[in-house]
Amino acid sequence: MKRTENKCVGVEMANLLLDPAAVPAKVLVHVEECEDCRRELDELRATMSLLDTWKAPEPNPYFMTRLGARLTEEREATPASWFQRLGARFITRSASHIRPLAAMAMTVTLLIGGGAYVGVTNWDKPQAPVGEAAVVHDLQTMGSNAQLLDQLETISSSNENGN
Repeated sequence: MKRTENKCVGVEMANLLLDPAAVPAKVLVHVEECEDCRRELDELRATMSLLDTWKAPEPNPYFMTRLGARLTEEREATPASWFQRLGARFITRSASHIRPLAAMAMTVTLLIGGGAYVGVTNWDKPQAPVGEAAVVHDLQTMGSNAQLLDQLETISSSNENGN
């Protein structure tokens, strides 16, 4: 067996405990020679012998009778309100019907939320006149901004005087 960091690779302790005849001879020889593997096998044997002495407690003989009676009571009881009946229907049926309902609710939520977002974001934007070129619109915007025109004229006149 290969040894890596104080652990032996290839030794299956469960097979040694459950079916020692099926374990290869080289594994048996390794366990006899390796102190760590021998100690671990002894600890596992002690644990298994302790588990063999444990006795499970006997169940109450009336448990199944009481459980059956309680289930019958719950099935026959009528819920007090429509909400409880709806909840009982969802609990007793399989969960496969919930997915389409959830998908539909998510779709409606996204449509309403998206429509509200689009409606809110389009309120502040002025509509550009149809057929007007972007250049014309930019020139009109610059014409309304006197400060920008003054700066452009200053730059233009300084370039003419410098040349």
